[in-house]
Amino acid sequence: MTGGGAKLAARGLWKLYGPHPERLLAGGARPTPEAIRASGHVAAVRDATIEVAEGEIFVVMGLSGSGKSTLIRCLARLVEPSAGSVSFDGIDLLAASRAELTRIRRHRLGMVFQHFALLPHLTVLENVAFPLEVQGMARGPREARAREVIALVGLEGREGRYPRELSGGQQQRVGIARSLAGNPELWFLDEPFSALDPLIRREMQDEFLRLQRGLRKTIVFITHDFDEAIRLADRIAIMKDGAVVQTGTPEELVLRPADPYVAEFTRHVARAKVVTAAAVMTPGGPVEHAGTVAAGDRIEAIAARVEAAELPHAVVDAAGRVVGAIDRRAVIGVLVGRGPGS
Repeated sequence: MTGGGAKLAARGLWKLYGPHPERLLAGGARPTPEAIRASGHVAAVRDATIEVAEGEIFVVMGLSGSGKSTLIRCLARLVEPSAGSVSFDGIDLLAASRAELTRIRRHRLGMVFQHFALLPHLTVLENVAFPLEVQGMARGPREARAREVIALVGLEGREGRYPRELSGGQQQRVGIARSLAGNPELWFLDEPFSALDPLIRREMQDEFLRLQRGLRKTIVFITHDFDEAIRLADRIAIMKDGAVVQTGTPEELVLRPADPYVAEFTRHVARAKVVTAAAVMTPGGPVEHAGTVAAGDRIEAIAARVEAAELPHAVVDAAGRVVGAIDRRAVIGVLVGRGPGS
């Protein structure tokens, strides 16, 4: 994990649909998929355990029906889990009263979903300020804060427009601004860009990364697109049939898949997008070098300059110490499929 420890943690989380799921899960039981089906239940989430570090972008991904959207709703307690625990900053969310949960959602959580859910009769300014109005904030301060986040997402000058007068990408920016208005500590995003055209989607990913560089929110991001996941994530959890089958960095998932499902899931990923210099460097470092690259730099980002240089590049760690060397042969090996994980 990155950051200073777990901001959000779920352990042994279950969501079963059917008659009396608590009986099936009594005493910490972990029924098999066959036992769940035989009992007439449907498992949306099965024994899921995750930890999200403060300031981390934690991506949950899987195919349709894998349980990722149900998981995020259980984490926010929009859906009541059948068993397990969820803690946020040390607070047991499953034990929280309705009043305490409402307070946490209003003041400490932000949520963005695939469908923007903007209020059509309100302007951009009014939509963004709406959560602050619900909090009871006076009109002057809430509109001032709304204008701040509207500018932050690049919509300054459109405060008086209505949702119908905006493009899909602009509407999504309004949704993001609205979720940021209350300055949440934890930000849930459930496939927020999946309804957008590819070019707009790429622009929104760029915007999202720009915002995160400045805000450093703790983020749980749901997607079914692995390219999107590896572009945004610090770590990724892959789900199948309601269970988390592997959690790791994009590089770990591609190079060391836990099972055939993860291997197949990542099989077509371009290795250069996820393999870092540290994974293919020669330890020790060169006496002479053409320049330096960071150990965490992905091959895609450094390939052109390393390949063009006669001398190897020194690989440096976060403290600036030389820890290895990378040359054109190592880079070309990854690009043509001879590198790690190929």
